[in-house]
Amino acid sequence: MTPPHTVPTAPLTVATVQATPTPGDVAGNAVTAADLVRRAGDQGARVAVLPELFLCAYHPPSLAADPVGTDVAADPAGAVADPRLDPLRAAAREAGVTALVGAAARHPDGRRTIAALVIDRTGAVRIGYDKQQLWGDERELFSAGDRGATLLVDDWRLGLGICYDGCFPEHGRAAALDGAHGYLCPSGYLAGSEHRRDLYYAARALDNTMFVVFANAVGGVDPWRFNGGAAIYDPQGQVLARGADDGTEVLVATLDPAVLAATRAAHSMLADRLPNQGGTRVSMSG
Repeated sequence: MTPPHTVPTAPLTVATVQATPTPGDVAGNAVTAADLVRRAGDQGARVAVLPELFLCAYHPPSLAADPVGTDVAADPAGAVADPRLDPLRAAAREAGVTALVGAAARHPDGRRTIAALVIDRTGAVRIGYDKQQLWGDERELFSAGDRGATLLVDDWRLGLGICYDGCFPEHGRAAALDGAHGYLCPSGYLAGSEHRRDLYYAARALDNTMFVVFANAVGGVDPWRFNGGAAIYDPQGQVLARGADDGTEVLVATLDPAVLAATRAAHSMLADRLPNQGGTRVSMSG
């Protein structure tokens, strides 16, 4: 089945960020995020992706101790009006950048989720996506999301995932079958996971012949020390930009629709996939 959407008409410049937030300090991390978004805009980016749970930091002890102070609250439509995010709103508006920033979100029904907030170019903030695949002890603090999401920027369709979502081929494939040209993944990979960090998202790019933008936290104190390596991949899983394993970086690359079209013409997995992978399987003795 061929995805239902055409290739974009113009390139899109994107940024991926690796940085170190302060556990529990939503206001301070929003100021840091605003600076990073401005840096991305100064380099020509129209979209910037920051790490998983960046606004509160991926630090379970802090998240468990202060669920009110570390969360941002959403209204029934998913809009977020938290004044601590005002510097980030201003940065997105002034830089003309759509930002995707990780946060702990509180929904009106009481659910707490690992969310990707979308701050659009007008400065409006809303929950764009809630992480569906929770990892390990995240299940003790958060509820899983129950739907996929695609962000529309100009005529680009960008599927949203968060960290562990990207370890599941079917998550990226669902985005591609919704017509995604790219896949944005705010993440939090711990030190020691470099092999998996660098393999999963390149594979999702090649599996689905789409660009992938992977953001990651960096630094921190064991056992919550993160390993950077933020990256942007082309539709064959080749690296367009990659950060080091430590240090703050804002990495920028331009997503070229001609590359997307050429890759999908040469590698037609999306068009050639079987609807049921052959029906009933046969087992045999060897």
